[in-house]
Amino acid sequence: MPGSAWYCARTVSGLRPTFLFELVLVEPREEGLNTQERGAQSVVHRVQEVISPILWALGLELVEVVCVGRGPRSVVRVLIDKPGGVSVTDCERAHKALGPALDVADPVPHAYTLEVSSPGLDRPFKRLQDYQRAIGKEVTLKLRQPLNGQWRVTGRLEEADEHLVSVVISAQAREPQTLKLEREHIAEARLVVKI
Repeated sequence: MPGSAWYCARTVSGLRPTFLFELVLVEPREEGLNTQERGAQSVVHRVQEVISPILWALGLELVEVVCVGRGPRSVVRVLIDKPGGVSVTDCERAHKALGPALDVADPVPHAYTLEVSSPGLDRPFKRLQDYQRAIGKEVTLKLRQPLNGQWRVTGRLEEADEHLVSVVISAQAREPQTLKLEREHIAEARLVVKI
């Protein structure tokens, strides 16, 4: 299902668990966050440091850590992937391994809900690995500046490196054309998901 994401969640507070995961009480720290944005960035960094080696040991890749909300209503969302895609079982295994590790490391200064999920099939590419995994597949690229009057390009991804992306565009009336774009000129890239 396009855009779908599997997830597991656990509430780390004294209120109630989300789904059927255990309830864990966390004592709030006295230190607060200076600003919400800077605080969220430092929490993200600390969470990444704790969970990256655990996910690697499970054969999973960390795609992104996102922190949303404030105080005990905060959600720490961990997006994971692996070649061939992530299953519900992968999310559950990761959640069971990450929860206790985060409880010990305590990177979040207050209660929070931990979610572990797949990023979904139609997620935007964020890393070079996302581009390389899509080589040979149809992608759509949203450009920062129009190219021949077009803001969006769709075609088969041929190559991708740190600087350039090569896409073969097949127009019905013309020969296929290879288009090379610098990655910095691409605002967003996604896999074309066909239902």
